[in-house]
Amino acid sequence: MNIPRVEQPQKYGGLYIFEFEGWTGLGYTAEEIAFLLEHERYRSGRVYRIVRAAPDGTFELKGVPRERFLLESGVFCYRMERAAAEADFDDLVARAEQTPPPARAFVHLTDRGPAAGPTRYVTALIYPAERDEDFGRWLLAIGYAGGDTVEGGCSAVTNYYEERPAVQRRQQLWSRSAIPSRSRDEVLRSVRQAVQR
Repeated sequence: MNIPRVEQPQKYGGLYIFEFEGWTGLGYTAEEIAFLLEHERYRSGRVYRIVRAAPDGTFELKGVPRERFLLESGVFCYRMERAAAEADFDDLVARAEQTPPPARAFVHLTDRGPAAGPTRYVTALIYPAERDEDFGRWLLAIGYAGGDTVEGGCSAVTNYYEERPAVQRRQQLWSRSAIPSRSRDEVLRSVRQAVQR
């Protein structure tokens, strides 16, 4: 892989490199990578996340399977009492307004029915799977500690959708990224540029 030299390499930490048929593009956001992988022409591309960028222009990379951009992950906070679950939901939404999440996500407050027992009520936070580590750090940073029992991951999201619990309340969460994503058309027009930002 031929990674282009850039000025101020540290500003690329957390962004992505896309490699496809002999060319390499540096500086994509996760949303932009998802656009590329959804396009039939670029589905076989390889994706790397820039974990660290050194002042000398070297990068520590982490390979990311394309499936991570097509899946959702989440955190599910279970309560037996509705009032406690509502407090979890309100607390998460309020904290997200103060300190926005690393990517767009949504929160549901759901009722799984009396047969679920101590896990009847759920505050579900669902987001793009590729941002799993970012959301983990964000939840720790905002000090969120909902639920008597907590589970998470892609399989938990799959189980949640299959169960179809009754959604009582819902809230969309928006990120305020320091680097906004471009539109699908803008990304596809600039696809052969070595440096994207």
